[in-house]
Amino acid sequence: MGDSVVIQGVESTEHGLERRLEHVGFLPGTVVRVERRAPLGDPTVYELRGFRITLRKDSAQLIDVTDAIGAIDVVDTTDGDASSETEVDP
Repeated sequence: MGDSVVIQGVESTEHGLERRLEHVGFLPGTVVRVERRAPLGDPTVYELRGFRITLRKDSAQLIDVTDAIGAIDVVDTTDGDASSETEVDP
């Protein structure tokens, strides 16, 4: 739990589920965090863009992600210190 990933894309389906996922915020570049899983492992609660959403495994498998660690390096221009942060689109 608590692992973060960055969305790379959402796979197309013949039922249009990818559009629903994109409408609720599963967009490329978005950071998603696994918050918790149900006792039997399905569904899982994810946090993204300031809200929580629950997805079943079959829906979550449509989302292509990469590890969020070191995704974006930010330089603080006020004192010159470099820090590693993950950017979340509003």
